Amino acid sequence: MSIAFTFPGQGSQSIGMGAELASTFPSAREVFDEVDDALDQKLSHIMWEGEQDMLTLTENAQPALLAVSMAVIRVLDREKGFDFNEKVRYVAGHSLGEYSALAAAGALTISDAARLLRTRGRAMQAAVPVGEGAMAALLGLDLADAKKAAGEAAQGEVCQAANDNAPGQVVLSGTKSAIERAIELAQSFGARRAILLPVSAPFHSALMQPAAEVMVAALREVDIRPPTVPLVANVLASEINDPNEIRQCLVEQVTGLVRWRESINYLAGKGVTSVFEIGAGRVLTGLARRIERSLNTVSVETPADVDAAVEVLAG
Repeated sequence: MSIAFTFPGQGSQSIGMGAELASTFPSAREVFDEVDDALDQKLSHIMWEGEQDMLTLTENAQPALLAVSMAVIRVLDREKGFDFNEKVRYVAGHSLGEYSALAAAGALTISDAARLLRTRGRAMQAAVPVGEGAMAALLGLDLADAKKAAGEAAQGEVCQAANDNAPGQVVLSGTKSAIERAIELAQSFGARRAILLPVSAPFHSALMQPAAEVMVAALREVDIRPPTVPLVANVLASEINDPNEIRQCLVEQVTGLVRWRESINYLAGKGVTSVFEIGAGRVLTGLARRIERSLNTVSVETPADVDAAVEVLAG
């Protein structure tokens, strides 16, 4: 069995995520405390007892999702004796999940990753005034046709492919008016459906350039070590190990296309047979099944999931 660990991005958050892990495993609780301390905020309280709207704020959702993913990693290591470096061949993360992947592979500390994601979340939210940007999912279109629809809809504004998630699932991002035009045009390009997404900013588009500039400065101040296993980067859909290249890719992914479909294909092409989604939700598990049906997929979020995963990993 050849294993890749993948880490979810924004949209997978929900109130209560990670609470059962924290109450079951002391090592998981330590991770949530570590993130709270790094941010000087009781983020765990928002995650477990707060309102969904508060958790969904980009500056909260990003470090919160990291915390759940890293709690699972810590439990596998400390409580279950899982040797990450020996067993895992690759890591990959969807958008903010790249920071979780890098922390899991020892390239970033959990505290540094949490602070970077707080900075990233605030910068992304501040880059575009609320209501001026939008994102839409085009269902039933491949990337090439989605790009054509975006190009026709742009009319001098920003409208671009933001996420190539799976065959027939591409997300566009840009100015609200351009995205609305893209939704109207999508069917003529062969889309089965086009859906405006409930997001607060046009992520992974050129409109995020101010946030990318913030991240250049933030990443310059943080020590990034070579990961213990290669990262398959969003913007490359191939593996990298060099800290300077990692730093550059983390900046580029703020405005660039998340090449998730190609990343999963890359893993399969490198002989990966099992893809584990580490953290909240099951979004990436569903995408992996659609992209490469031959892959064995496992979601790991709850204590029961951890026990089930340990059985699979021991096989």
